[in-house]
Amino acid sequence: MDAVLEKSSVQAAATLTKAVKNVAVLLHLKQSSVAKILGVSTATASRLFAGDYLLSENRGKEWEFAVLLVRLFRSLDAMLGHGDNARKWLDGDNLALAGRPIELIETTEGLIRVLHYVDAHRGRI
Repeated sequence: MDAVLEKSSVQAAATLTKAVKNVAVLLHLKQSSVAKILGVSTATASRLFAGDYLLSENRGKEWEFAVLLVRLFRSLDAMLGHGDNARKWLDGDNLALAGRPIELIETTEGLIRVLHYVDAHRGRI
C-alpha cells in the first residue's frame, strides 16, 4: 500500500510541476517571478524548469503556492484565454487591485488578492 501512495505522490508532484512550467510559459512569467511566487530560491526555480526538481507536498508552502498559481491561470484562461489577453491583463494597471497583477502575485497577499478578484469576476460569467 505504501508503494501505491508513494507512486501517486510522485505522479502528483510531476503533474503539478509540469503545470507550473506550462503556466509560466503561457503567461510569459520569468523564472525569477516563479521563484518569488512559490517562495523558493531562483536556483530551485531554475532546476524546476530544467526538469531537475519536482514540487513536493512535503514542502507545503511551495505546493500550496503552486496550486494557487495554477488556479489563477485556470480562472484567467476561462475568462480571457491563455494568450495575449491574459498577459495584457496581468501587465496592466488595475485600479481595484491598486497595482499591476503581474507584480502583485509575487507576494502571498498579492497572489491571494488577485486570485479572489479574478474568481469574483469569473463568477459573473
